[in-house]
Amino acid sequence: MPRLPRRAALAAPALLLPLAARAQEAWPTRPVTLIVPWAPGGSNDVAARLLAPALEARFGQPFVVENRPGGGGSLGMGMAARARPDGHTLLVSSASNHVFHPLAAPDLGYDVQQALLPVCMLVDVPNVLAVSNAFGVRSVPELIAKVRATRGGVSFGSSGVASSNHLAGELLKLRTGLDLTHIPYRGGGQAIADLIGNTVPMVFLNLPTVWGPASAGQVRILGVGSAERVRSRPEIPTIQEQGVPDYAVRSWTGLFAPRGTPAVVAERLAPALREVMETPAIRQRLLDMGSEPIWMDPEETGRFVRAEYERWAPVVKAANVKPE
Repeated sequence: MPRLPRRAALAAPALLLPLAARAQEAWPTRPVTLIVPWAPGGSNDVAARLLAPALEARFGQPFVVENRPGGGGSLGMGMAARARPDGHTLLVSSASNHVFHPLAAPDLGYDVQQALLPVCMLVDVPNVLAVSNAFGVRSVPELIAKVRATRGGVSFGSSGVASSNHLAGELLKLRTGLDLTHIPYRGGGQAIADLIGNTVPMVFLNLPTVWGPASAGQVRILGVGSAERVRSRPEIPTIQEQGVPDYAVRSWTGLFAPRGTPAVVAERLAPALREVMETPAIRQRLLDMGSEPIWMDPEETGRFVRAEYERWAPVVKAANVKPE
């Protein structure tokens, strides 16, 4: 095999660098998979399907939403963490699978904060307490009184074990001493269907999942779990203002990438998503769903997630939340 002249050999790496840079700048070169670790119909899924067409229009490649529910969101999250870090597989993550589930089940086999790099924060998703029409209560005080008068207590549904919805129910138990039994579902869509059918009398779910059925009169929202009323739905009182002290639970949706993903992916995606979310049509659609846009850049998103871990670790421990 002929040897390169010394000058050519020294120059070869320099020649390759622009090629590698151009390859990264060309991202995406094929369809991008957005893994949603929850069943269709939940708030993560709705946000992903709203944003995907706008990303496809901007980057010229399909952005395909792939639902991978199971294990409190850990199944899909694990698939994203183990995916090839080339920017063509991303995770549309939530507080439930990204923070609450790892705190309740720390033996995932990887550190979520290390395995998944922040791309950007997208939306704040309020939790709500909703009841079936057949349950016959119209406020949180009425619900508390009815549960206390019911022998054996009452069951409540959520989108899964250690989800933000599950933690919302556990926090209500801690603050009121109510006898509540958790029924986990594989996603918000399944839980709201059973609430409509009166299979379960009450649920804690994200507002975008519940708003449609509530607007149609199929279920009743009693209160929102945030510390303050939601700007887009100011008519819904908070659970705290209805007599439950120190009660505040929030969820969120953010975008993450497998560790090792080229920085150019986040550098291109984060500002693009900021622009998309600031367009009047998308912003209004998010508000109509009950979601609050809270875009953050990669660094801010990383700090935000670390703060979430610090805030919720003692609550998960006090509620003794364990995988089922």
